Amino acid sequence: MKIAIYRSGRVSVPRMLYGSLALGAVAAAAACGSSSSSTSASSGKSQPASTSSPSSAAAAVTISAKSVPGVGTVLVNGKGQTLYLLTSEKGGKITCTDDNGCTKVWPDTELPKGMTAATAGSGIQASMLGTVKSSDGSLYATYHGWPLYTYSGDSGPGQKNGEGITSFGGTWYVLGTSGNPVTSSHSQPGTSSTGSSGHGY
Repeated sequence: MKIAIYRSGRVSVPRMLYGSLALGAVAAAAACGSSSSSTSASSGKSQPASTSSPSSAAAAVTISAKSVPGVGTVLVNGKGQTLYLLTSEKGGKITCTDDNGCTKVWPDTELPKGMTAATAGSGIQASMLGTVKSSDGSLYATYHGWPLYTYSGDSGPGQKNGEGITSFGGTWYVLGTSGNPVTSSHSQPGTSSTGSSGHGY
């Protein structure tokens, strides 16, 4: 078989081989373009959705002071809801639990994951804020050693419908900025959260 010779300058290259080299160069260029294209596409991956702001979690457990009719200036949470203590929990001993149904009536102030303390709002003594740990390791906000609760019977800020109720082994009172329970003439000693006297168990 005869091979035609293509002469270019001083180098003789078989014409068929020259054609193969040209095709190879085109293929290589195409491959590089393909590689560049795929790299560009991979760099455009969507980013994961951002998580909620830590400041919003802190706002949920911000403890402040607010004037509530009938009891004066007392502690409230970040939503303005009145906060209560249970007298049987003096010193941070938790007796209001999920197991005995207490927290369904008196929701606790649990700290979100990653938070180690409640946030001090206006009008309170920040040094009195603390925490107590439950048996499952969850942290709850305290003030002067008292675990803090809201009352399901309060439909909004500025209410104190839980004041003086006796249930779950103690009596519920709103908490003053001094860290002591605030009693009032409107309290209801001897009544439980279920509407009858006793401990509410």
